[in-house]
Amino acid sequence: MTSVLISGSTGFVGRHVTDFLLQQGLDVQPLKRGVSTDGYCWDNLTPASLDQINVVIHLGGKAHDTKNTSAAHEYFEVNTGLTQKIFDCFLESKASTFIFMSSVKAVADTVTGILTEEDKPDPLTPYGQSKLQAEIYIMSKVLPPNKRLFILRPCMIHGPGNKGNLNLLYQFVQKGLPYPLAGFKNQRSFLSIDNLCFIINKLIADPVIPGGIYNMADDLPLSTNRVITLIAEVNGVKPRLWEISSGLIKFLAKTGDKTGLPLNSERLKKLTESYVVSNAKIKKQLNIKNLPLTSEEGLRLTLKSFRSVKL
Repeated sequence: MTSVLISGSTGFVGRHVTDFLLQQGLDVQPLKRGVSTDGYCWDNLTPASLDQINVVIHLGGKAHDTKNTSAAHEYFEVNTGLTQKIFDCFLESKASTFIFMSSVKAVADTVTGILTEEDKPDPLTPYGQSKLQAEIYIMSKVLPPNKRLFILRPCMIHGPGNKGNLNLLYQFVQKGLPYPLAGFKNQRSFLSIDNLCFIINKLIADPVIPGGIYNMADDLPLSTNRVITLIAEVNGVKPRLWEISSGLIKFLAKTGDKTGLPLNSERLKKLTESYVVSNAKIKKQLNIKNLPLTSEEGLRLTLKSFRSVKL
């Protein structure tokens, strides 16, 4: 039986990946924080402790803080430092596959056109920079011929239990409030947690798939206005899309930066900018034309899950 060690197993992505791999019949072990005599933990992790592990999936990290309250060094201590530690242990262990969850933000904060794996990284935020530094470190190491390294760069991941801007949009529509940002025309890539789990499982199951850097995204991008419409459909109401002056909206967002209002510049950017990510490379390696769920199917599943949760 394939044994998988997962860091960040209690997080949103980690919980879904753990459940999915367990359903596939894999032995999944969490990498716990601190020191413990029970199971695997960060502080006493050694190469020898990984000898019974086949695959290491490193999901643990510090997420991007949209309120911009985190100090820069916190990102590098967690996203870079912990990645270095676990990867060094992997290199000297008997484990064969390392999967690192990076981010498209390690490459670009703003995308013109379509983001591919060939784009030169130029992250502007501590979050993206810390992810890129982790990538650079693990790519600098000599990988033994019997090992594989995957660096996955997902765009915005969503699914049941997800917290973030989708929840904010959902609350707007559910409460009958009009969406005031309809004047911004954009296209954004999303990633269903189900599609991500499908890909990770395929990487583990097929030893022929070569390691490398892979973007993670659903097959087609969607506009934020289309997402609003889907939310309305899930709730059985008519979408209320208001096309207010973009200049006024940007002014209000800057006010939110200083006052703590729900809409700030970071959230406005996430809601209205175009950010299209290509998944052609990973689909080619998986020998598939499409991922299991379409962009809209995945979003509908996520949005329907919100109905039973108090947001």
